[in-house]
Order: sequence, then C-alpha cells, then structure tokens
Amino acid sequence: MNPKLSVILITYNHEPYLRECLDGIFMQKTDFDFEIVVGEDCSTDNTREILREYDRKYPGRMKLLFREKNLGRVTLNVYQTSMEAKGEYLAYIEGDDFWTDPYKLQKQVAFLEEHKEYMGTTCSFRLIGEKSEPIENKRQEELYGWSGDYTFGNWQEAGPWPGQTAGNVCRNFYHNGKLDYTILYRAHDFIDDGVIFTFILLQGKIFRFDDIMVAHRYVEKEGGESWNSRKLKRNYLIEECDLKRRMMEWVEENAGLTEAAFPRAAKEFKTALSVFVKHPSKETADMFFPYLRYYLHLKFGRVKRRKATAREEALPEGQVKD
Repeated sequence: MNPKLSVILITYNHEPYLRECLDGIFMQKTDFDFEIVVGEDCSTDNTREILREYDRKYPGRMKLLFREKNLGRVTLNVYQTSMEAKGEYLAYIEGDDFWTDPYKLQKQVAFLEEHKEYMGTTCSFRLIGEKSEPIENKRQEELYGWSGDYTFGNWQEAGPWPGQTAGNVCRNFYHNGKLDYTILYRAHDFIDDGVIFTFILLQGKIFRFDDIMVAHRYVEKEGGESWNSRKLKRNYLIEECDLKRRMMEWVEENAGLTEAAFPRAAKEFKTALSVFVKHPSKETADMFFPYLRYYLHLKFGRVKRRKATAREEALPEGQVKD
C-alpha cells in the first residue's frame, strides 16, 4: 500500500477506551488509502491484546510498533512513531480520544489538497469524561475555541490554540530537513501538542474547521495516565515555564525570532521570576536561572532575528485570508 495519509495513534494503558478510538479510525470513508501507525509504549493492561485483535480483523492496515520496554517519555514515542509514517499527510490521535465524523480525514485532506498554502487543519470537538459522558469545561472551550485561519503570529500572541491533537491533520514534515524535529522529545517528556503546532506554523497556516469531528476525553483522576491526571502530582507551572524557554531557544536557532517574540519573552520571563520568588527551591531555581540567562541573551546578546512574512501575520478569529 502507498498511503496518502498516516494515522499516528499513540497509546499506553488505554484498554477502557481503545476500541472506541479504533472504531472511529476504521469507520473513516476516504477516496485514498491510509495506514495506521501505532506507537504502543509497553502497556501494563490489555491495550496490546486489543491492538492484535483489530490487526486480525483488519489485516494489513496497521503498523504496530510494540515497545520492548516503556520509553519513559511519551514525546519520544510520538517522535519515533511519526518517523515511521509513509503518508503525505499525518493525522494524530491518542488512544483515549476518538473521531465522530466518518468523513473527517476526507474533509481535511481535500482542503489541504486544494489549498497548498496551508500546512495543516484542525476541527472542533466535544468534550467527554471518563465514561464518554458529555462534560463542560469553560477553560478548555476558551483555549481551543478558535475558528478560521491561524498563523504563527497568532501562536506568538499566546492566546487560544488552533485546535486539539485529535483534530490535527497536517502535511508530513518530518523528512523535509527544514528543522530539527528532535526537540519534540527533548523539550519535555509528556507535552507534544504545542511543539507539533510550532513545527506546522513555522511552515504555513492552519485552517480550523468549525465542524465537530472529534470527542476529546478530559479526565483529572489520581493515578490516571492522561496529562490532565498526571498534572495533579507534577509542578505544571514550573514545567511549562521551562518548556516555553526551551522552545523559544529552538525557534531562534532553527528559524530566527521575529519582533513579536520579544514582548512574549518578557511576559514569560516575568512569570518565571514570579514563580521563583514566591516558591524558592532547587526545582524553581533549575527552571529560573536558565531562563534568566536566555532573557539576558535576548536583551543584550547577538540574537538570530528575521522579519515576519505576510503569511505569519496574526489574524482576527474567524477570518480566512486569501
């Protein structure tokens, strides 16, 4: 098979949800072939057995990457799985989410085929809980509530995001040699969505469909495997500050910084400083002092700069720019 698109399915201990996820993938109706590349990170439940069951049911459709031991970094699983993709396009999903529209992939690929100036697409989603019941979360709705075109300029404003991981269908950029994509697993052990959106937006726009085509599971539970559950026992604010600094360093090295980056850096440095002053510890110091060194570099050092292109101009929500 010569697939037009590769589904990147990332899974670990998703036994209660995985069948729903796989059914949403296999129900997709497309006029092109697609493969399903599964990064299974040595689950301790029956996740692997469910994948074998579906592999028997749909022979030749799935490429199962069974890790011999847990990689210890979700982001490394995402990177290694993505590097195995043969498709011209990528569609991301984690094993606890699922697609609800059988024409999701068809719609998004058709858009990218017709609009070569776009690098990716996302879509709206409905929020569900642990038992797939509808839930509401105002913060999530505001964070992912964008509509229309989304540019790197919008991303630098640090406002709403262009979409959620399970809605992301983009061009396969991993083998184009333009950027060092290993930052995906070097920047953080768990957070990958913002890094992938940075890859996409540095190379083109994203179009956000208003169509609801995804069910995104939002669970905050002690001992849970989702990021929202893991945040309960991790210092998320410290990790987020460190991730933002690492990504800005990476953007400077790989592409150069536009003028919009500097006020954002100042704002994020103030946040890092506030965290350190209010909660002085070795952990906050390990986050803050690298940020301080980088901020001084931005203020007084030889910074790699570039002029923002027209396609990177921040757009109002809902606007579609020719």
